[in-house]
Amino acid sequence: MSSECLGDFLRITLSAEYFEDKYLSLFVVDQSGTAWELDEAMAAQCGYTVTYTTCRSIQVRASALSCHSHLEKDVFTVTIQIKASHTPDMSNATTHLKSASCHYDPWSPREIKCENNYMEVSVRREVPQTIKDFVQDEPEDWTFVFPEAKAEEASIWQIVFHQPEEKRALLMSNAWSAGYGLNASDSRVLLRVPYTAAQVQLVEDQGITLSVLRSSTFYKYQWVILMVDTTVACPVDGVDYTNKTITWTIPKYIPPLSAGMTSLKDVLVEAGMDLHKLSAKEMASRKYLLLNELTTITMKIPIGAEGGYYKTSVNNGQLGVKYTINLFLEHQWEDNKWGLTKHTIIKEIEAPFEQAEVVITNNLNLSAGLMNVTVGTFLPDAELVNLTIEGVVVAVPEALQHGYLIHRTRYANGSKAYVLQVPLDAPSIKTEYMGEDMRAYTLNITLTFITYPSSETFVVPVIALSAVKDAVLPSATGFCDGRNLHLIITRGNVDQNWLPFISDWHLTQEAAQKYNYILRDNGTHLAISVPFLSPHVSYEGFHTSAIKASLYLTLKDDITLAQRRDFSVSCLFSPSELIQCLPNGTVIITAIKLVGGEDLDTALLVLRDRQCKPSLVTERTATFKFDVNTCGTSRKFNSTTVTYENEVLYFRPGDDIPIYQLKFLCLYAVEQTADVPYESKNPLPSIQPGSGCLALSLKLFKEKSYSEPYQESEYPVVKYLREALYFEVELLQPKDARLDLNLDDCWATNSQSQDSIPQWHILIHGCENNKDSYKTVFHEVNYSPRAKFPQHLKRFEVRMFTFVQGTSLLQEQLYFHCSVVICNTKQQLLDLFCPRRCNPGKHRFGED
Repeated sequence: MSSECLGDFLRITLSAEYFEDKYLSLFVVDQSGTAWELDEAMAAQCGYTVTYTTCRSIQVRASALSCHSHLEKDVFTVTIQIKASHTPDMSNATTHLKSASCHYDPWSPREIKCENNYMEVSVRREVPQTIKDFVQDEPEDWTFVFPEAKAEEASIWQIVFHQPEEKRALLMSNAWSAGYGLNASDSRVLLRVPYTAAQVQLVEDQGITLSVLRSSTFYKYQWVILMVDTTVACPVDGVDYTNKTITWTIPKYIPPLSAGMTSLKDVLVEAGMDLHKLSAKEMASRKYLLLNELTTITMKIPIGAEGGYYKTSVNNGQLGVKYTINLFLEHQWEDNKWGLTKHTIIKEIEAPFEQAEVVITNNLNLSAGLMNVTVGTFLPDAELVNLTIEGVVVAVPEALQHGYLIHRTRYANGSKAYVLQVPLDAPSIKTEYMGEDMRAYTLNITLTFITYPSSETFVVPVIALSAVKDAVLPSATGFCDGRNLHLIITRGNVDQNWLPFISDWHLTQEAAQKYNYILRDNGTHLAISVPFLSPHVSYEGFHTSAIKASLYLTLKDDITLAQRRDFSVSCLFSPSELIQCLPNGTVIITAIKLVGGEDLDTALLVLRDRQCKPSLVTERTATFKFDVNTCGTSRKFNSTTVTYENEVLYFRPGDDIPIYQLKFLCLYAVEQTADVPYESKNPLPSIQPGSGCLALSLKLFKEKSYSEPYQESEYPVVKYLREALYFEVELLQPKDARLDLNLDDCWATNSQSQDSIPQWHILIHGCENNKDSYKTVFHEVNYSPRAKFPQHLKRFEVRMFTFVQGTSLLQEQLYFHCSVVICNTKQQLLDLFCPRRCNPGKHRFGED
């Protein structure tokens, strides 16, 4: 604790370093050693003011004539008692005493003080000489003359309030009960009035509101009653904020204090801050301006000037600051009634709310496995109290249990920042694969702060993202054992939640059991075994000696279902796996559909006798079971064997020429059977690689009608934020009605390179970006002379935006890029990318 003498005031400061984390009770100790608790009512009645500074220290300011001051000659002494405890019930409290003395200057005949919480008037107590010289023969008997004036009470008898309608008198004891402070010494009479007292009036002068109490105080002297004028007035407003400047104006001669007086004359006008008087040179250096004009005194202070301070403020949940300065003004004048009047006004001025931005800095320490996030800076009067982690509110002391280390960093100017260290494997940090070898670590929490002493709360959302090249992608090995295809995937560090798909079929344990697949997943490896003749095996080649079979597996994002990794295993199987010639003359033959013949319906496959249809059909196979003497089977004899021959055929409706023909043989020896491979005399359809001209365009149009594009000479095009941009993507060549243009990804960068950073996605796999506040709007393309193939055009609308770095807008050009997928409308099922994953029916279409 420290003390400072400031004219007629003593200021005691309690250090925040010791007291800021404790519960406090303040007391004032009188001359008998009795401690009186210092609450708001007692402070205003007895001449004390308690304030909290921006550094969270506590200041107690005491008037020289406060209730418990000990006056001796020209020195007054005040003793403060502080009880500090770590618990609100003040158990085990520690008691501290601070006593300080100050000299005060000789009193003026009338002194008026306007404090933040009370008004005080002190006037000279004078007794006429004639009364002093008069000798009283008998002892005074006040009780006989005025029963209500008891001889044992203080010399002040009563106070009379002068209201416009009436006068009201209160005895000394009743005035104290009503909250007024009254006192008398040998030389002075004092009245102290809280601004909230019942008899206080609000009076306006020159547009400035004054708090006024008109009163007369009666006191006893021997056998006579004397009266003194104890009127007091203080300005309560008069503050204006214009052009980042505080202007404080007060009337020069306040009417209730100068009524009926003549020959008013200025003696002194001084001002300063925090009860420190400033010279003209000091004011000029701080850009303060003091104007002593004919009817008013004005002070002008630039907001943010030296001497004031900023404190944290909250407005509608928004964090901000308010500039605060403790000004004071001392005006002394002479008049014909009082001689010299000293009027001191202490004014705490608070400038309007200014919104503040919180800077969040993220530094990833990959070697330590920590995300270091610095939040701030904050003023000293704001304190972090809790964190909301995945919807759970956690107090700061408990954050360590959740893996959070919180450090508070203090700077030389008193401000502070908070550093959060979070392990990368903490549940609250989400990890996302970004492509290639990049992973994004995202911390999403909310910090709650409280301000002192106002106890306002505000929250700071913290979203910190770090991109790191530490992704380990899954890898795979495959093999076959003659009857099954096996695929073993070794997981990396990005695919723990990726989902396995075969085609568009989600591979789960239940689904695998349905098809008699064997699926094993131990967290580090995913293994699947699929029989050669299975619905999800692709047959890519057929020869008399072997069949090429392949199993394709795709890992997809568990949320967006975006394709992440593709794996496959291919093996050659003997055609004998497809035919069984049983000894009893039964033949079981499985016909397979090769890649490239997806338009073939296996259910329509037949034998030579078209009435013989397959007994078991899957998407890729058809199985026939028949006797060798049926279904148009032919036979040939030689000396040792009998050969049965048939074929699997596929006819287009209304056509007698098969487009699919597979012949097979069964050879029966005298005492045994043999499985004979079969072969196709008709090569199956296949897709052959080719070359040709492919031309695309991406254009920006001026209007929603898409009638006039911007020409090359008009670029760069200037657009305002949120203004609509109308894009059109067109397939220029080839002009083939069988082709369909589909949008894949569209994104924006601030340089010509499509891979530059930063980037923002407008479309993702042909769909709107759900993270965009203004989602992309699609416009339908109808047939027109310019759009003869509407399926070759895609139109969409984007709202203009810009990139942000920290709190700054990047005023740079934007470049837009798109990738597309071109599909054959007749064979879309053949293409892994067709149809597009985003259902066009879910697009948000605009109105033309």
